[in-house]
Parts: sequence; C-alpha cells; structure tokens
Amino acid sequence: MRAEKKLLTREYVDRLNVSPFFIVIGYQGLKVEHFTELRKRLVQAGAEVHVVKNTVFRIAAKEAGVADLNGSLTGQLAVITGKKDVSAASKALKNFAAEFDKLKIKFGYLNNQRLEVAEIVALADLPSIEVLRGKLLGVLNAPATKLAVLLNTPASQLARVIQAKAEKAG
Repeated sequence: MRAEKKLLTREYVDRLNVSPFFIVIGYQGLKVEHFTELRKRLVQAGAEVHVVKNTVFRIAAKEAGVADLNGSLTGQLAVITGKKDVSAASKALKNFAAEFDKLKIKFGYLNNQRLEVAEIVALADLPSIEVLRGKLLGVLNAPATKLAVLLNTPASQLARVIQAKAEKAG
C-alpha cells in the first residue's frame, strides 16, 4: 500500500475510533453546491461528512473493529461521523435526502452495531438528546414536587385556621 493510502487509512481509523457512530451515504449525481449544503447542515448537527474511497474505507473499518463490509461498499460513497448525537445527524440527513433525491442513505453503525436505512430514519424521528434530558428531568422532578406540596398542605391549612381564629377574636 502506498504511503498516502496508509495515511488516509490511518486518518479514517482514527475518525471511526473517536466517533460512536458512522453513516454511509451514496452521493452520485449530487452537485457540489448541494454537497456543500449537506456539510453545513451536518456541522450544525455536530457531525461531518467525508468522501472516501471504498477500498480505503473497507481497510479502515476492518482496522477499527467494524464487521466485514465487503458487499456494502459500492458506488461513490461518503461517510458521516460525529462525536455528538446520532439522531441529530440522522435528522439532518433525512431532511436533506427528502429535498435532494440524489442522496441515498446506505447503512450505518452505532456502537459497532449495524443500522439499516429504516433504523437510521427511526433515529431521525427521535427528539434531540437535550429534549430527552429535559423530559427525563421533568419525570424525575414530578414526585419531589408533589411530595413538597403534600408536606406543605397541613402546615398551610393550620396557618389558615390560626389566621381565621385570630381575625375572629380580634
């Protein structure tokens, strides 16, 4: 293998090891300005897209410990990786694919588990991680709030009775 291919392979191995997910897309027929728009949307979602040669990516995936991809890598491919939320990247991809039908989502991996197109689309339909955290905090806070109200109720009722008695006497 030539030195430049080794360098590219090492770069992709590092990207795959750092990212908890990757999504492979086919971009054949997509214009440069549309691909640039895709890059911008993915950056906003905390991800990045890189065009990759199939053979280089196959070797990098194998070195990164991803299962064999031999039959999956055909055509002009790009790989999306990110360090943040996979659902945000999936949502950006799904919306972009709806606008520009030249983009084809092929497959992905999340924590070394293969994702098919339907699963990636399902991830896109999930709320963002911030929204899910907010909902979880709301669920966790609700019992504590109810308990505080319940504990304060007898004391406030007693205070109202004493206040009424004092007003009546005075």
